[in-house]
Amino acid sequence: MQEGKTRYLTKTSQYVMVHKSGSLWSGNLLVIKALPNGFSYNRFGFIVGKKVGKAVARNRVKRLLREIMRQTKAKPGWDIVFIARPDAEKAGFTELKSQTCKLLFKAGLIVENYEKTRLSPD
Repeated sequence: MQEGKTRYLTKTSQYVMVHKSGSLWSGNLLVIKALPNGFSYNRFGFIVGKKVGKAVARNRVKRLLREIMRQTKAKPGWDIVFIARPDAEKAGFTELKSQTCKLLFKAGLIVENYEKTRLSPD
């Protein structure tokens, strides 16, 4: 696969595995569940239930979360599932990004200078 291609969780069994065995971090807009996947890349999944709003609102939240993860460097080797809470429908991009980064930081999954630390010989 291409280097920059984003990978997603696509099968129900993958979501179930993360849900059962993964660690959980929660905020007022999102819940994040993460599980090491043994690969050199991350896979993302997004769950936005009907309590969030109609289809247009749910798809908007998923698009925002995908863009946030495209812009955010996370440690490789994790399956990460984002579960949107009903308040996520009213949240703007910056509010969602702030909460996502805060939860990823709590989880120890965010990498600010990953490229620099990975390339240094120390």
